[in-house]
Amino acid sequence: MSVCLDFTTHTHTHTHTENTNEVVMLNRVVVTGLAAITPIGPDLRTSWDNLLAGVSGVDKITRFDCQDYATKIAAEVKDFNVEDFLSPKQARRLDRFCHFAVAAAKMLFEDAGLTIDGEKTKDLGVILGCGLGGLETIEAFHTKLMKSGPKRISPFYIPQLISNMAAGQVSILTGAMGPNLVTTSACASGLHAIGYAYSDIKLGRVNAMITGGVESTITPMGVSGFNAMRALSTRNDEPQKASRPFDRDRDGFVIGEGCGLLLLESLEQALERGARIYAEVVGFGASSDAYHMTAPEESGAGMALAMQSALKEARVSPEDIDHINAHGTSTKLNDICETRAIKKVFGQHAYDIPITANKSMIGHTLGAAGGIESVFSVLSIYESKIPGTINLENSDPECDLNYCPQESIEKEIQYVLCNSFGFGGTNGSILFKKFEE
Repeated sequence: MSVCLDFTTHTHTHTHTENTNEVVMLNRVVVTGLAAITPIGPDLRTSWDNLLAGVSGVDKITRFDCQDYATKIAAEVKDFNVEDFLSPKQARRLDRFCHFAVAAAKMLFEDAGLTIDGEKTKDLGVILGCGLGGLETIEAFHTKLMKSGPKRISPFYIPQLISNMAAGQVSILTGAMGPNLVTTSACASGLHAIGYAYSDIKLGRVNAMITGGVESTITPMGVSGFNAMRALSTRNDEPQKASRPFDRDRDGFVIGEGCGLLLLESLEQALERGARIYAEVVGFGASSDAYHMTAPEESGAGMALAMQSALKEARVSPEDIDHINAHGTSTKLNDICETRAIKKVFGQHAYDIPITANKSMIGHTLGAAGGIESVFSVLSIYESKIPGTINLENSDPECDLNYCPQESIEKEIQYVLCNSFGFGGTNGSILFKKFEE
């Protein structure tokens, strides 16, 4: 049955602006749909079950011949057939990252109990995060240009590669006429997208948002570029053990790909249509290290500021947080600096909070990371389960918090904080809460 996303009433919270008696009406924002395509599953349920079971999605690279590369492993999406979601003609005209986005959007609507029926609505928007866009397309057409000249370049070349095309295609698919844009903030792209989508609904600019992150850059240029920075793991003989956040023996991150989407709605609309509500979004923080192109600021001050901002917006204390889904990249600087930042924000309570690093299993999906990991954060609240961090065998002495080594645990969760940080010193944190009317 088709459900019209035409909002006419709103559930509000109230806040007073500083130095005035003006009351600002703010919508409550809830999560009513989830979708995921990841290296550990082509759909939400498979991905979540494998995450809880500690299954690694890292293996030998199959998407290109990597014989001459220092890194020969990646976290590729497997068992994904684009023709289950797009015609062969449509698929040829889109890059792989757009394939993921369109497929995930179709699964998102199904999960949310909505039907894609060709109707357009101004009350639904799309904000997706994507760090690099169609790198595979750029490489393929550059090769064609060098071999055959400029007349062999397709008119679809530019539309295929631009990073906002995933959001554009999802908008075309769903009839979403609200805000349609991409956030490109390196590895924080997906989380920033969710934060700004949440803010737009909260402020009444739009009533529902498809949001999250998508990326597919397991390509020769992608891998060689990160290899040149010495950022990638070269544990080629043990792929499943290569991604090891917070572990003393980590040697870099494992590049991954995939998509994680959430449907955010105002509470009033969700209740009106009888939607399943997974969780509520209650806080978002963004900040900058103002420090370095690629390295995080060593004290963790910028990261801490993002977390503090999310808590402040939600009006909760650090002691209220039950779980943190860490950025946890498996790189020396990130893991140590994130640990320092958590200690800055949470003090002694930092040692009591279960912290998990999904990247130990799905690798680092770059611009998709904040989307996928937010999906998993919401499921942690909804199912009262915290995934473990695999491959954490010998903790780095400077990483001495509770990172849920190896196995998932069951725990009632009221609040979960999800972190994403990126090159350029960009930081983001989003806070989800167990839904209560």
